[in-house]
Amino acid sequence: MIPRSGQTDDGASETLPISALLALAMTGFTAILTETLPAGLLPHMAAGLDVSESLAGQTITVYAVGSLFAAIPLTLYTQGWRRKPTLLVAIVGFLIFNCVTAVSTSYALTLVARFMGGVAAGLGWGIIAGYARRMVAPPLRGKALAIAMVGTPLALSIGVPLGAMLGTTLGWRMAFGLMAITTLILIGWVLWRVPDFAGQPAEQRLSIASVFRTPGVRTVLVTLFAWITGHNILYTYIAPVAALSGVGERLDLLLLGFGLAALVGIWVTGVLIDRALRPLVLVSLTMFAVVSLAFALFATVPEMTIIATILWGLSFGGAATQLSTALADAAGEGVDLANAMLTTVWNGAIATGGIVGGVILDHAGAGPLAWAVLAPTLLALALASGARRHAFKPGPRAFE
Repeated sequence: MIPRSGQTDDGASETLPISALLALAMTGFTAILTETLPAGLLPHMAAGLDVSESLAGQTITVYAVGSLFAAIPLTLYTQGWRRKPTLLVAIVGFLIFNCVTAVSTSYALTLVARFMGGVAAGLGWGIIAGYARRMVAPPLRGKALAIAMVGTPLALSIGVPLGAMLGTTLGWRMAFGLMAITTLILIGWVLWRVPDFAGQPAEQRLSIASVFRTPGVRTVLVTLFAWITGHNILYTYIAPVAALSGVGERLDLLLLGFGLAALVGIWVTGVLIDRALRPLVLVSLTMFAVVSLAFALFATVPEMTIIATILWGLSFGGAATQLSTALADAAGEGVDLANAMLTTVWNGAIATGGIVGGVILDHAGAGPLAWAVLAPTLLALALASGARRHAFKPGPRAFE
């Protein structure tokens, strides 16, 4: 094949293909928003499906379980597939299962649709990072990965608040229906703007064991699990927690405050991550520990709930970028499988947070939830603080 002007011999671009990378980012945005949307709609979904809020919260858990079990096997199975059709299979999955969720009146059917949506997400997450890196020449791979992964923190920061506002004004079913419409647009975007690449030749494929044994990978994954478990105990059940202080009546505005603060966190992370990844992680975790204490000690004080939520958003906005960057730095050429592991561990943490939070809510009420957040957060902080050689290394990042 004769390369086009501005391309290397393998079809990689020597400039950033912004539109194609943003399509990957939108895929990540869709996956995360589909997963977390019920967090902002919990009371509405519970009423619509005639179940308790803790059972409605399990719609997040089963999505996470689907991704958890699917990410690594599907990434391994599809390594040889062409990249564009593989990506489209995942996106079509979002379309189908969001449509089912939007029209389902059965709790059981909704759980099945959510689980299968999680499977589609597991497939998508397994290829996004490697796909972005293959689009560009080696000197641009770090920037390409940053653009392709920006959908995750954006969905976590503004997606759920937006969903909560839509659910309040239009109903929770319409929120999922709009997700399906957005997915249709994304399919056209991918078909039009995203280049295709061959799958990975068999002789170049790394084993899951070799990537897992890479120094630094396990430390990042355990830190991630602890951090995201703590976050999701609080995030999944923020509605009953906020109700303790009376702020829950305007959950949409509270989550909007979280989202706007998280956008600031994303911006700060983007500015500093190449030269201060380690300090960013340590400061973010320290802030989250303080936030959990504030929720625990001042649960009935409306002003403290608002302040703690804003600080929480600020600390969490850059978390996905910080963790995925640390993992990519540690994994090197094993980034696809490492990203599949990240998906598995992240969703395992979401499921764990959902289950633990649900049990606490059912048996002890919303009051103790914030205390349950503190232990995994302190564990994550201890792990990140002690990891200096291969994970969360001090000093500027090394570039390819």
